[in-house]
Formats: sequence, structure tokens, C-alpha cells
Amino acid sequence: MILDFHPQIRIEKRVFGNERATLLVIDNFVAEPDRLVKKATTAQFASGGRFYPGIRAKAPPSYEHFLATRLQPLLAEHFGFTGGTLRLSMCHYSLVTTPAGELAPMQRIPHVDSLAREGFATIHYLFKDHLGGTAFYRHRATGFESLDEVRGPEYFNVLQAESAGPDSPELQYINGDTALFERIEQAEGVFNRMLVYRRNSLHSGSIDESFAPDADPRTGRLSINSFIDPG
Repeated sequence: MILDFHPQIRIEKRVFGNERATLLVIDNFVAEPDRLVKKATTAQFASGGRFYPGIRAKAPPSYEHFLATRLQPLLAEHFGFTGGTLRLSMCHYSLVTTPAGELAPMQRIPHVDSLAREGFATIHYLFKDHLGGTAFYRHRATGFESLDEVRGPEYFNVLQAESAGPDSPELQYINGDTALFERIEQAEGVFNRMLVYRRNSLHSGSIDESFAPDADPRTGRLSINSFIDPG
């Protein structure tokens, strides 16, 4: 599969929160995105692990190569990335398939993908229905909008105490402000839109109460999620 940028690609840079984090919203990301959806219908999906509420499968190697070789100028311009080559530590098709009533506690709140400041995450939406996007949050008690190795212990200690109290997360996907978290930015899920952000930002999928899990890549909440590190 040969991939290229869409001829009508549009890039919006957003800066959000007290910590002035950067979010890139890239519309019309790749040419012929339906080919990626078709490729997903033959992929071998399996459990996404104890943190991801769904199933995952390896994305095509050509997609991983495309990101590794073509995103560097965007990261340099908008994030000040000065490294050379990029390395992808994850590049997976992802389908949210867990009913709200079966969510584990850590799946009901925002999360970070890493405590490292240098890494990036991307989400490439490949669904056409209104199935929700991604939101970014501030933890009310600590004021943290991102975590690192210094903040991590304090954050998780406070969160553990809160989770045992009256404001413990409800048995549902987070989709806006709660007693513990304040939503500070969001981007809708739009077909062939990609988001790029730092992996240590607190974030979560925006999934409302009407969401019906669907394991069919053609109709479900399909995305490609990647972790990008300096080479």
C-alpha cells in the first residue's frame, strides 16, 4: 500500500490549558483513507490489554513507515522537535468494544500514554458516524494537565485516595467535566482526521451514553493509534 498526504490536507495548531500544551488537528490526513478501512477488515484483532477498552491489530507496515518518514517536519515546526529520525513504539488499528458497564476503574478516567516528556501520540480517526473524539483534562486536586516522573507519584497517590471516596468515577466513559477532572480541550472525531499531541498529556476518548460497541471495522469506532519516539 502506497500512502501520501491528501492534496487538501489542513493543519490547525491549538494551544490549550494552563500548561500551554500543543495539539495538532490535521484534517484530510491521507489520500484514499478508505483503503485503510478496507485493510482493517482483514486484520487479526485481539484484546487491547487491561488499559484499552477494546481490541487492536497491527496497522500496515506502509502506514508505520509513512508516519516515521513524513511527520518529522510537522513535529519540528509545531512542537520544536529537533531530533532526527522517528521510531514508532506502537502503531495499531484500535476498535472500542467494551460496554460502559464493563469498564475497569482506570478506563473511566483520563490517562497518559507515558511519563516521558519527549514522546508523541497520534490518533487517526477512520469512522464516519458520530462516535466521539478525544478530550484533554486537568486533574482538579493537583492541577496537573500532564504527568512526568516527578509528578507521577503524587498524582497516583491522590487519585487512589479519591477513587475510594464519594467522588469515585462512575461506571461509564468520561465525557466532560467530573468531580475529579476538568475538560480543557477537545477535538471531534472526524473521518480522516489525525490528532498529534504529547504522550504525557491527560486525555481520554469522548464517548457518550448512546455509544453501542461494534467490532466491525467498517462501522465501529475504528482508529489508528501510534506512539512516536525520537529515533
